[in-house]
Amino acid sequence: MKVAVNPAYEIDIHLSPVSTIDSVDFENLQFGKVFTDHMFEADYLDGKWTNCAIKPLTKLQLHPATSALHYGQAIFEGMKAFKNQEGKATLFRPDANLSRLNESCRRMAIPEVPEELFMNALFNLVRIEQDWIPNTDDGSMYIRPYIFATDDFVGIKPSDTFKLVIFCCPVARYYQKPVRVYMQEEYVRAFPGGTGAVKAAGNYAATMMPLQQIREKGYDQMLWIDGVTHNRLQEIGTMNVFVQIDDTIITIPTDEGTILKGITRDSCIELLKAEGFKVEIRDVTIQELLDAHKTGRLHDAFGTGTAATIAPIGVIGYKDIAYELPPVEGRKASNWLKQEMWSIRKGISADRFGWMWAV
Repeated sequence: MKVAVNPAYEIDIHLSPVSTIDSVDFENLQFGKVFTDHMFEADYLDGKWTNCAIKPLTKLQLHPATSALHYGQAIFEGMKAFKNQEGKATLFRPDANLSRLNESCRRMAIPEVPEELFMNALFNLVRIEQDWIPNTDDGSMYIRPYIFATDDFVGIKPSDTFKLVIFCCPVARYYQKPVRVYMQEEYVRAFPGGTGAVKAAGNYAATMMPLQQIREKGYDQMLWIDGVTHNRLQEIGTMNVFVQIDDTIITIPTDEGTILKGITRDSCIELLKAEGFKVEIRDVTIQELLDAHKTGRLHDAFGTGTAATIAPIGVIGYKDIAYELPPVEGRKASNWLKQEMWSIRKGISADRFGWMWAV
């Protein structure tokens, strides 16, 4: 079967003759370890996207000199599909994901993906896989588009060829309990002029060793500090960060180019403002955070991201001291945000910002 996108693109659809869905325990999903039956794949060759196909999930065959494996010219996105109260499949802000994907493309010298191609590939894939969307309170289908350089060439230059892949995973909650984060001043995630604001694969590779070290201390993620002053909060390894000091909810600005422009972050800012919460987008220093904790004025802290949605922070570590935060059940802002985001995605609350797209 072929799906016509426009005269320049056609998507070949080859459905798998068998499915593994009956072997999946949807009540006990491990995040990112269960995959659906199909994937989308396209190649950038001779200046255009071609070979567009939805096909049974399979392993990729790569030349040993594949450029991305040596020089890291690779980007990705994360997005989710949900089932609303009527059992219909929906997507949350896919237009924002495409916009951010193409922003990453521009920064990493990767050709942009045309909107018509991306949306048709995405919507056709989700329609085919919609039975994989868990119909549970915490369930969703995580969708991973990514692009990587495919030149068979050992030499440092922008690749001429690329591959776009989209695959899907049924998932449950990313964090099962409040997150323990650690601040340290030795390693840096991003700096002005770097790639911190885009979803480049190398951003995450550089965090693996520090993450390994703090996990040995009993923490889940890094709360990164800026690379210039080594004193300002940046983002958590998997999330943007919000803190509530007194009655003000604060999140870190992204205009320096060091922090990912989180789509969930942006959504939370809009929701909080609309509900009448006091929101500030500004820097927060380590000392301000510790002083607020010492004086009992740090009332809430949470991370936001596609995978985690709203993840309360239970402990912030610094210089081997664990700073306990107030009990999660008593936090007004993050608990309201989590419930409101869930209600919008389930079609219970009004979609006042037009974020949900019917599949």
